[in-house]
Parts: sequence; C-alpha cells; structure tokens
Amino acid sequence: MTPANLDAQTVLDQLKQGNERYIANLASRQPIKVPPPELVREQSPKAIILGCSDARVPVEMIFDQPLGELFVIRVAGNVVAPSQIGSIEFAAEKFGTRLVVVLGHSNCGAVSACVETLVNPEQYYSPNLQSIVDRIRPSVYNLHEILTANDGDVDMDEFIDRAIRANVRMSVSQLKHGSRILEDLVSDGTLMIVGAEYDVATGKVNFLKS
Repeated sequence: MTPANLDAQTVLDQLKQGNERYIANLASRQPIKVPPPELVREQSPKAIILGCSDARVPVEMIFDQPLGELFVIRVAGNVVAPSQIGSIEFAAEKFGTRLVVVLGHSNCGAVSACVETLVNPEQYYSPNLQSIVDRIRPSVYNLHEILTANDGDVDMDEFIDRAIRANVRMSVSQLKHGSRILEDLVSDGTLMIVGAEYDVATGKVNFLKS
C-alpha cells in the first residue's frame, strides 16, 4: 500500500503500536533476536520523522519499523531550518506521505545547551553550534520568563524537561506555518504534523497534545 493510501491517523496508530512492541522487547528477560533488515530498492515512507541526532534515539528501532517505511531527518535539537523544511516538502510531495512527527527526547543536550546560555550568558559555543541554540532559544526564553515571573527558584531539571516539550511544539508550529506547501497540505487535511517526546530511560514515546 502506498503512503498516499494510508491516512495519517492509521500511520500514527502503527507507530504507537510499534513503540509498544519495542518497549515489550526491552522488558523481556529473553535475549532479543533482531531479524536482519530486508533490503529494499525503492522507498515508500509512510511517515516523516524530524528527530534529534542523539545516538540514543534510533528512530526505526523505537517505532519497530522496517527499512523504507520512515523518512528520517535528524539534527541536533530537532530544530527547523530551511534544509529540514525542504526535506519534509520533498517527502510529502514525492511520496504522498501524510504524517510528520517532530520527535524530541528527554535529556536533550541541545536544549540543555540553550538553557545554559540563559543561566550563564557568558557561555561560549562555536558559531555553528550557536546557530542551533539560537533556533531553540525562543521557546526556552519564553518558558524561562514564565518560570521566573515570581522571582522564585527554578528547578533546573523541570525547566529542561518543559523546555524540551516547548521546543518540540515550536518546531511543529514552524512546520505548519513556515512553508506554503506544508501549510496547504495541513489546511486541506492531506498532512498531519504532530509532536512527540522519547524517554531515553524507558523507551516510551509520548505524543504531545496540540
């Protein structure tokens, strides 16, 4: 079945079921036997995943999907920039893929680096890393303003956890409103864009409410 024949909610349900299988395998006391991947000549991805580059987040594994089923774009902090938007536009138009998932994860180093710049303004990063931090900054800065509004102490672990989810939601919004092509696909119901967070401690993917 081609991606264009699969509605976004069906694909989303398949990813959730795949993650449940992945978690069940993690919990099993038996050695996990992973079948060799079946090589495919042509890709027909049913979902597009914009995820983080973190080595602990192997996208096909955590959704238990074979090769050719997911069009994966990975960048530190799962940030949205022109190259990521263009990649998503390409997959959505060429393959008719109807679901985009922005996948953040717990203990994200890129988000933590951005938080560090608010706590320690003199923190220095290379210009290239700083460009990633700058794309995360708006969601983290707004959250920081809310948490410090009453001049109370900020729980840094909670701050980072909330910042990770805020960053995912910002990326979802940028995809929905930063591309005429994607905006039109979302508007006519052809494309669904959702956010999610992967827990590196449990293997669970939690899909965020809009």
